[in-house]
Amino acid sequence: MQGFGRYLAAALAARFASEGMGMAVVLLALERTGNPAHGAFVLTAWLAPHVLAAPLAGAAAARARRPRLFHVGSLVGFTAAAGTLTLLLGRAPVPLVLAVAVAGGSCGPMVTGGMSSLVAGLVPAGAGRDRAYSWDASTYNAAAVTAPAAVSLIAALLSAGPAMALLVLAGAAAAVLAATLPYGNPGAGPRPGAPRAGLGAGLAALWRIHELRAITSATTLAFVGIGSLTTTSVLLATRLGSPGAGGVLMTAFAVGALAGTLTLGRITAVPPGRLARWAMAGTGVALAGAAFTPSLPVGAALFAAAGVCDGPILTATLRIRSQYAPDAVRTQVFTLGAGLKVTAASLGAALVGLAADVPPRALLIGISVTLLAAALLHALVAARGPAAATTAAPAATGPSGDCATAPVGPRTPAGP
Repeated sequence: MQGFGRYLAAALAARFASEGMGMAVVLLALERTGNPAHGAFVLTAWLAPHVLAAPLAGAAAARARRPRLFHVGSLVGFTAAAGTLTLLLGRAPVPLVLAVAVAGGSCGPMVTGGMSSLVAGLVPAGAGRDRAYSWDASTYNAAAVTAPAAVSLIAALLSAGPAMALLVLAGAAAAVLAATLPYGNPGAGPRPGAPRAGLGAGLAALWRIHELRAITSATTLAFVGIGSLTTTSVLLATRLGSPGAGGVLMTAFAVGALAGTLTLGRITAVPPGRLARWAMAGTGVALAGAAFTPSLPVGAALFAAAGVCDGPILTATLRIRSQYAPDAVRTQVFTLGAGLKVTAASLGAALVGLAADVPPRALLIGISVTLLAAALLHALVAARGPAAATTAAPAATGPSGDCATAPVGPRTPAGP
């Protein structure tokens, strides 16, 4: 596990910067222009490139002769774009600001899924790697809890500019820490001398390997609901008589997700596919209960319960990607999966914006149905996969070759 502690520190710093960008950009735009819509446009430009940049970033990372330079360079690009936005937002022509946001957002897949792809090269396969992915997932949840709170606090005490500067410092710290990681372990990428995978190889792996297809399709659908939860929480808090308490509900959800990651997410006796299904279903049931909450404290408790159920989803997803992604396209699989989820969340946020006049109870029920449908989708897609457990040769349990369509990882009767 050489360097895994430094990896966690780098991942937490990078994801802190990423999670804080949404609120910081909107607050800075509001402070300098008085128009929150300006911040929304910049944030959209930041998020939009994720799904388009993901396969390019993954393929480039797999082909890079100096992976350290590529990963650190991506973090530097992300940080530089955030710093440039701090200087230009509200002061420079809008097209220039949007171009900077698009450039920074294009580095986003390497901050999320791209970094997670490094875990396989830092921790040997087995229960230790499963626990490592649980810790990796906890960095997302910890960042989701702390970054918006820190940005809000600094913006309230000082201004939005220093809040953005904090995110820039976090990104710079992530780049420095990432530069110290070992990148020579072939477990993190293709074997030396192996054929290079094309741009479409990662997408082919996501489609043709049924474990990857099941978890990717299910989590993408689930994140349409999760992406609409922030706005819905504000509307629900307003209905409960506390217009400013939407953040309380989402903080409860984030704290619950962190707790769920560190507890339920560390369960290795349950196959990750089954754990993901239960987690999505549990999240949907808890949010359905929150739709009928009589008060804010009860609603916060139900949001926390939903977060506890949501926590293991990411851990299970990372474990499945690590187990079944072919070595040659592992980074592509991680970046594509992350990009699809970000895009789905953006779609969910846009949909709830269009339906803002709908009662929040109906919106929450819709989110619940989406999550339950995602759990059902995973069960259906996983059930249609090949029954390789009883027929696979012993070699099927080892690392795959370089074909993007080859099944990878263990096959057991209880597999996802």
